[in-house]
Parts: sequence; C-alpha cells; structure tokens
Amino acid sequence: MKKMLFYLCLILMIFSLVACKQAGKTNKVVISTSESAKFSKMEVNAAINCVKKKFKDFEGCNLTKLWYDEERSNSIIEGYLSNGKGSVNNVKAENVIVLLSNFDVDSSGGDGGFNPNSAYSNWNWILIRDSKTDNWRVDDWGY
Repeated sequence: MKKMLFYLCLILMIFSLVACKQAGKTNKVVISTSESAKFSKMEVNAAINCVKKKFKDFEGCNLTKLWYDEERSNSIIEGYLSNGKGSVNNVKAENVIVLLSNFDVDSSGGDGGFNPNSAYSNWNWILIRDSKTDNWRVDDWGY
C-alpha cells in the first residue's frame, strides 16, 4: 500500500511540474518603429500589441526586440500575397503588415519546436485584418 501511495504521489508531482508551463515573456521587449506611409502610429502599435499577445503562447521564450520596418515589411508582403497564405485568403495589401522580432529560447526548447538555449533573429510576424477599421490578427509567423 505504501508503494502504491508513493508512486501515486510521484505521478501527481510529475503532472504538476508539466502543467507549470512558462508563457512567452514580453515584459522587457524593446520596440522600434520607422515612419510609415501606409499605416498610422496607432495601427502599427495595435499590430505590436497583437504580436505581444500571441507571443505569450511561445512557452519558454523571451521576446527581446520587436520592430516595424516598412521597406522590409513591403518586401515580405509581396511574397505573402503572391505565394503565401495571402494568395488564397483574398486579403488586400493595405490590410497586411509585417513586424520583425528577435527572441531567446530557454533550455526547454520552448514547446519543442525551437532549439534549446538559442536565439532567433528577424522572425516575421504577418498580421492581417479584414478592413482598415478591423483589428489585426496574426496570420503567420516564421522565416
């Protein structure tokens, strides 16, 4: 009986440790934005907040830098609209914005999709909206 109780406690302890997932950290991120001919400061800031919210799903990761560069954004949008999800979801270019980021991954490797103890640079975040008055939503991310 004592052995069974010991193993049951051990199993519960393992499950509790697994359940303590660490959400992606965004509290010390450095934000940088360039002037935009396409979007207002408010639109860019709304996109930044949307990415920060999504990043919390990136367990064991720490967002270190997040920025908007219109020239790079426009270049990535071209590919997205011609070959990516944008080629099938009928989104208009004026309703797409790309942000870039750097982030670190802890020893856990995040959710298993990242290299443990590594840093990712120039990570793309593609956000879309249905119209100029709608909220941004993250549609895709990666390189």
